[in-house]
Amino acid sequence: MTTRTHARPDGPGTRGILYVHSAPSALCPHIEWAVGGVLGVAVSLDWTPQPAQPGTYRAELSWSGSAGSAAAVASALRGWNHLRFEITEEPTPSSEGTRFSFTPELGVFHAVTGLHGDIMIPEDRLKAAVVKAALGETTLLNEIDKLLGKPWDDELETFRHAGDGAPVRWLHQVV
Repeated sequence: MTTRTHARPDGPGTRGILYVHSAPSALCPHIEWAVGGVLGVAVSLDWTPQPAQPGTYRAELSWSGSAGSAAAVASALRGWNHLRFEITEEPTPSSEGTRFSFTPELGVFHAVTGLHGDIMIPEDRLKAAVVKAALGETTLLNEIDKLLGKPWDDELETFRHAGDGAPVRWLHQVV
């Protein structure tokens, strides 16, 4: 299910979606408190069982808030064992969009996204990937895959599809 919430933006307003792909039941209220603390509103998610990992739960939150909220939520949630999540933030006139993915095994992946959701890779990161490949430390394809978040996508794909067909409910809170 998807829950919708609005926070009072302190800066340029934006919106995004938080996908909690898997979390143990004991962690669910802590996730709600952490996200609510960042967004400045009470958050109550509709948790449904995650078939890809029995004993865990999934939830979605469509949120509105100030630019940088996705980074703050990712910082608040990163490092929690047994948690898998993704959070996106749409671009504003003064900021790029962002995408964060987290798995316990890989940690945090961060990407800047363009207007249509494409990952935008900074020039210096591309140059570093070429140098690493030229030195024989890795292959260029492997480095590009990392820059695009492929290892995170590969790990999260099973959890994403396990949510297909889950009921969706939109809640609106006026602030």
